[in-house]
Amino acid sequence: MTVQAKEEKQARQDEKISSKDYEKALADMYIELVKWQHWIKDKGLRVVIIFEGRDAAGKGGTIKRLMEPLNPRGCNVVALPAPSNRETTQWYFQRYVPHLPAAGEITVFDRSWYNRAGVERVMSFCTDKEYREFMRSCPEFERMLVRSGIILLKYWFSVSDEEQERRFQKRASDKTKHWKLSPMDLESRDRWMEYSRAKDEMFFYTDIEEAPWYVVHADDKKRSRLNCLSHILGAIPYEDVMPAPEPLRPRKEQPDYKRPDINDQNFVPDKY
Repeated sequence: MTVQAKEEKQARQDEKISSKDYEKALADMYIELVKWQHWIKDKGLRVVIIFEGRDAAGKGGTIKRLMEPLNPRGCNVVALPAPSNRETTQWYFQRYVPHLPAAGEITVFDRSWYNRAGVERVMSFCTDKEYREFMRSCPEFERMLVRSGIILLKYWFSVSDEEQERRFQKRASDKTKHWKLSPMDLESRDRWMEYSRAKDEMFFYTDIEEAPWYVVHADDKKRSRLNCLSHILGAIPYEDVMPAPEPLRPRKEQPDYKRPDINDQNFVPDKY
């Protein structure tokens, strides 16, 4: 990339997208996402999308926008808690396997098996032996998924130190967002460089041809959401196979039905 191209790219990133343009682009994308899901169901595809990145990088907001227009019966979000005592004795990937999709389904991992390469590594929740084994086995595990026919997309949300700190400060002062500041988030705030090194090593071992990492510049939340959703749509070529809309037939009359007296029912007061 030339110096001029880099400067133009930086200028686009620095220029905030207007709310009007953002909402318009998002509405158009929602229509395409519905078509996209219909295609996946029609063709019996199996899709796994992994969202990883630093705390406060905007993964949750992007997942929320991705899910909003989709039918939840065919697309679900998996956000697993810390492993139980029993799960810690299992094969590491075992608790993720039951959540893999069947034909026509989409599984979205809000964090995934890459916990071992990130928080577990930095916070010493796993041994060095377990970490090294993960780095060896993860590429093979993902190649196995791809060979089985699963479409695997991996996104890393990259946010600058300054922007992450600004978002943390906002969470700390906003009562509606204070729950987002977990002790683990606060610890990650003090371990920026350690997480950076862990991410770099993770990419070195797991950015494979069969399942590459895609980095999302996430300092601008609105742009990052649109860019990520647009890339997801482009990663799986699709056609419009949605059934044509049909007018509803007239509703059947039910002359024998009589509504009960409304005074016998409890209603929520109209306060607004």
